[in-house]
Amino acid sequence: MGELENNNEKKTILIVDDEKPIVEILIYNLQKEGYNTLEANDGVTAVDIALEKKPDLILLDIMLPRMDGLTVCKKIRHTLPNVPILMLSAKDEEIDKILGLELGADDYVTKPFSVRELMARIKANLRKVEANNLVADSKNEKDSVENEIRIGDVILNLDKFEVRVDGKVIDLTLREFEVLKYLATQPGQVVTREILLEKVWGYEYYGDIRTVDVTVRRIREKIEKDTSNPKIIITKRGVGYYIAT
Repeated sequence: MGELENNNEKKTILIVDDEKPIVEILIYNLQKEGYNTLEANDGVTAVDIALEKKPDLILLDIMLPRMDGLTVCKKIRHTLPNVPILMLSAKDEEIDKILGLELGADDYVTKPFSVRELMARIKANLRKVEANNLVADSKNEKDSVENEIRIGDVILNLDKFEVRVDGKVIDLTLREFEVLKYLATQPGQVVTREILLEKVWGYEYYGDIRTVDVTVRRIREKIEKDTSNPKIIITKRGVGYYIAT
């Protein structure tokens, strides 16, 4: 509880799952760590609670009654672009992982999961949001021109967490922005997927590093003129990615 004891405001986590034993286990462990919890047992209720209560993080099962978790993720992400969403599922199929992340999920955990690992991921995602908020607050009085990174026709405004391509604002999720920013701060330098997971997601990843590939693919779809022949984010096969100089 050490990390939360120094925080004046408890974080609230919304648990969305129709399996009562799992919900009870999560509530017990989250409250033990000092978090407030909300719960929803179906997709429709999950959307309603998320939009009304605006939790700090959401644990979201894929298989839900009334509305599946992937649809829930998409609806919540549209209104709450920066709240971390961790997908939970008994399925271990690659398509589910990729689709969930493409709809805006920040992470994916397969059931049965380690409670210790899940708690570590929750803390890492919350720390990342807090760190980004602190950075934004510390820069809010500075000249934004001094806090821009230019990559050809692409401009990253680090104060506004905004990306423009040919002068047009591009809608990136916070995670996508952070990946692009991390690569852009060291142009020409190859960054491994493992390093991106550590620096952007905030922890050493336990499993599928395809999370990074999916995120990079989404960024390319938004900023590259031709995704089949990218000119901004370049792949170093078998290693990672770098920004073209």
